[in-house]
Amino acid sequence: MIAELRRRAYLSAMQVASWLPRVELPFAAPSRPELLAPPEPEPELPSVAAEPAAPQAREKAAPGPSAPSAPEPIAERPKIEVPRPAATARTAKSEAAEESVESARPARPVSAPPPRFALQLLRAGDCALLVELPTGEPLQGRDPAYLLLKDLLRAAGLPGNPHPIGEPVRWPLLVRGNLDQGPLAALEFVQSFVAARLEEQPPCACLWLVGLPAVRFAGDADAQAYNRELQVEGLGAAWAVPGLELLMDEPARKAELWQAMRRVRQRWMSQSE
Repeated sequence: MIAELRRRAYLSAMQVASWLPRVELPFAAPSRPELLAPPEPEPELPSVAAEPAAPQAREKAAPGPSAPSAPEPIAERPKIEVPRPAATARTAKSEAAEESVESARPARPVSAPPPRFALQLLRAGDCALLVELPTGEPLQGRDPAYLLLKDLLRAAGLPGNPHPIGEPVRWPLLVRGNLDQGPLAALEFVQSFVAARLEEQPPCACLWLVGLPAVRFAGDADAQAYNRELQVEGLGAAWAVPGLELLMDEPARKAELWQAMRRVRQRWMSQSE
């Protein structure tokens, strides 16, 4: 067993001021009775809210250096939460005005991608032809599309060797840049181009619009106008004809085209006579 002196040395090293064993230790000194006595109740501290002594009692105190009195506790001020004001009428009016302005502001038009096509203006007798170029290059003598066009001209009673007027129109004009090259710009350009070229030629009896790009961007119409006559402002009488590639892919359209040609050909046949 550990001797008493060594035990106390261990206790002091562990900073244990008093220690009572749970069981009686052999060779241990008897316990002191004051350690076993129950602790006395702590005196009640004066209330913090007690009123300070009157000034007269302080004057009657004995003279001499008085012990420094404990500083009086500072009463904590109650926290007053100030409610945040709601949105004022002026703020509400300004927000409503901004919303009305945003709603009244017209939406920005979404710019459509530029269409892609190539057109060639030709002249055959009393008629002018605005023909879609299937490959984007001028028609050659051995091209199937050119051979079909010559057959259509012969069936209509026109010369089968049309000659080009100016260079082909390829759209878009510019590969880069901020210039508007959408469908509306293409329509205005093609109509102005054809009108300017026709003014340099003798008057024509009818303008053939061959292919959907020619019908759309010169006649301001769609595929529903095939085989029909159109009156185009600035260009006069026009005739919407399906594209040469479409006629070769769908031969059944040739019968409808022939029926329409029998009605329209009177425009240029009467002048040639």
